[in-house]
Amino acid sequence: MGVLTGRVAVVTGASSGIGRAIALRFAREGARLALADVTETAKEGGEPTLRVIEQEGGTAFYRPTDVSRWDDVDALVGETVARWGALDVMVNNAAIYTSTPLLETAEADWAAVIGVNLTGMFFGCKRAVRQMLTQEPRGEVRGRIVNITSQHGMIAAPRDFAYGVSKAGGVYLTRQIAADYAAQGIVCNAVAPGKIVTGKPGAAMDPAALEYSRRRTPMPRLGRPEDVANAALFLASDQATFMTGVNLMVDGGWSAA
Repeated sequence: MGVLTGRVAVVTGASSGIGRAIALRFAREGARLALADVTETAKEGGEPTLRVIEQEGGTAFYRPTDVSRWDDVDALVGETVARWGALDVMVNNAAIYTSTPLLETAEADWAAVIGVNLTGMFFGCKRAVRQMLTQEPRGEVRGRIVNITSQHGMIAAPRDFAYGVSKAGGVYLTRQIAADYAAQGIVCNAVAPGKIVTGKPGAAMDPAALEYSRRRTPMPRLGRPEDVANAALFLASDQATFMTGVNLMVDGGWSAA
């Protein structure tokens, strides 16, 4: 049996990158999964996440979801509970970025990043807590929330102003929910990745950016999506005890150096 056997989980941004790795890891540990994203296409290539899970004998469904829209998030959790009767784990991972500093960040770009990264996390947490409070506890816990923040919520985010601000907001949001709902059996933690090489094309794969990250990371490699998935699995499982409000750094020592 896997550590999530019998559990029901939602993962947003599940089609690509870190979200895809989390979804696959959870499925391999026995969770039934709702996969949420605006598209099923994996940005780094390969079979859709749902198809991989089903080929491996797992149980999941995909629902197109724009996390910046309350109605989409509400329907996502509603369908999950209608199918399987509960929501044990909510992973708020969906995120976008602009790769622009303050003076180059247009108002529309700011609104889009905050809408997905921070408002989307707020909607996911709110809908999850609303559902979890209706459930009987499994031991001491009614449900677990895992928010994917970033080291750039804790330190400066060069040339990605809106992204850094949104992730800093996610860190605070995690702590506040943890404090407000601990007595009711809701556990809320976050994982803060450092530089994770996902294989997605774009600014994140710029050779200069990769070299900068290599210089800043004490460990002799950059992160992989599976590194974040392992941390998320721990926080989603019963192995994480007496922990809530934590922003767990998975950054190869960057923030320690």
